[in-house]
Amino acid sequence: MKQTSLNSLLIISLLLIHTVLIAYSANRHSPNLNEPGHLVAGISHWKYQRFELYRVNPPLVRMVAAFIPTFFMNIETNWEHFDERPGVRPVFRIGSDFVIANGENSYWIFTVARWVCIPFSLLGGFFCYRWAKELYGTRAGLLSLSLWCFSPNILAHAQFITPDCCASAMGIVSSYFFWKWLNGRSWLTTLFSGFAMGLALLSKTTWIILFGLWPLLWLVWQFIEGESLEKGTWKSQIIQLATILGIGIYVLNVGYGFEGTCIKLKEYQFVSESLSGQDYADENQSVLPLRKSSNRFKNTWLGEMPVPVPKNYLIGLDVQKKDFEHFGRESYLRGEFRDHGWWYYYLYALAIKVPIGYWIIFILASIHAIACWAGKISLQNLFVLGLPVFTILVLVSSQTEFSHHLRYVLLIFPFVFIWMGQCVLWISKAKPKTSCIFFISFVWAITSSLYCYPHSLSYFNELVRGPLKGHEHLIHSNIDWGQDLKLLKEWIEEHPEAKPMHVCYYGTLNYYGQEDIKALGVDYPLPPINTTGDPNFVPPPGWYAISVNYLKGYGWKQPKNGFTYLQKYSPVARAGYSIYIYHVKEKSLKM
Repeated sequence: MKQTSLNSLLIISLLLIHTVLIAYSANRHSPNLNEPGHLVAGISHWKYQRFELYRVNPPLVRMVAAFIPTFFMNIETNWEHFDERPGVRPVFRIGSDFVIANGENSYWIFTVARWVCIPFSLLGGFFCYRWAKELYGTRAGLLSLSLWCFSPNILAHAQFITPDCCASAMGIVSSYFFWKWLNGRSWLTTLFSGFAMGLALLSKTTWIILFGLWPLLWLVWQFIEGESLEKGTWKSQIIQLATILGIGIYVLNVGYGFEGTCIKLKEYQFVSESLSGQDYADENQSVLPLRKSSNRFKNTWLGEMPVPVPKNYLIGLDVQKKDFEHFGRESYLRGEFRDHGWWYYYLYALAIKVPIGYWIIFILASIHAIACWAGKISLQNLFVLGLPVFTILVLVSSQTEFSHHLRYVLLIFPFVFIWMGQCVLWISKAKPKTSCIFFISFVWAITSSLYCYPHSLSYFNELVRGPLKGHEHLIHSNIDWGQDLKLLKEWIEEHPEAKPMHVCYYGTLNYYGQEDIKALGVDYPLPPINTTGDPNFVPPPGWYAISVNYLKGYGWKQPKNGFTYLQKYSPVARAGYSIYIYHVKEKSLKM
């Protein structure tokens, strides 16, 4: 009884610490590049029961985030830039208009919206504990929970209203219940598994892979078991599996209010090459959002089939696919820019964005799995935990049109944390030297994560000398997502001598100018732009604050390499790890 109470206390304590860490960092950071779009989309879902905005992702997390702002807060909205033409994505402009309309009150609005989403992360952590406990015991569950609660990548995305952490949580919840179904195949686990699958589908479109992954896992499970099933048993299992998938589709439709469900395929207007059947390879990339829509299925027998998913769910998949086709977005890795990505980008990002201590624990856990192989049971659990990880990594790595964000593979983290939990089984039987390696690795991992906190988004491990050198390897949301504007504002207020000040911030100005950051209390002109590429370009004396993305030469909607001249100077301060502050004097150049 005492041990049970102690375990419960540890679980509650870890989840409480996790909550405090997320809540504080959510309050410290400004809206990132994508959050205004997510919030206004969520508001539109509640107010108008329409799902066009941000349809490249399902609406679960943004509807939860927008609930309190929509119904219980005094907010201003501006929908004048709404545009529903095929392929157009006006949500970023509408998000910028929202920030302008609400001014500095936006900080509090986004803080509240973020806090409402904290339970998603708590749910993910709890199911890491529960699954690892059922596989390897209570101590393994506590280890997996700790790995979730202190992971810098989970902390980074759990504080935002973007779908990545929510999708990771709902993915592990749904996979847990499917695993329970595989073990018992009862109608109760069938219902739970189908409902959880629907929530996963509503969290991120990536989980559409479950429609192929789960039937495959069921077949593999049966093959490994090697037991012959009677005809009636096979029929029962197939009916239950079909029920799981059917409930998942039903819950997905409920989330969209059955908007456009069962429209015939021929009635859709698509803009991607894959679904429209048109070749856009020679088009000007700047006008891709205005592509002429079409439908390759219009005059085929498939066109007569009703589509059992919401209209904007399928259109969102189409628009997302269009963004990956000939998009021309420049990608960055280890100081190199190019107009397409790398197949190994996400493997490299994992190597330097995950604490080294986590990697050591993963290796120890894998050694334990090999040393203590339990035949069929180990193989079945390996497939249930490992196949989603492998599938997601292959799927994401194969999209080499551009490579930008480690968060695209955040979905694999809870599966790996559960796998790592078995490490404690081996440690309890191992020699003191091995146990010492484990404890040092665990303490090192947590310390490394908390050392960077609350700037967890900008975390890099010691292999690349931490977040101060991280931008030499990765940029974009791996280090600079526009999250540190509030910290810059505070620094400027604390340093009135920093005049004249110039600011180049990677946020919504990335699209529409500086009006929104003026509304957020940072009203300063852009630094001079080096339009000629002159390596000897010298700006006038003054103070310069620049986001890392532009410092490194990122050029999306800004002059490429227009601000890289500041790399010749030594920064005097930082706002987090994503905005560098320079004081340019006559003799401030490095020698």
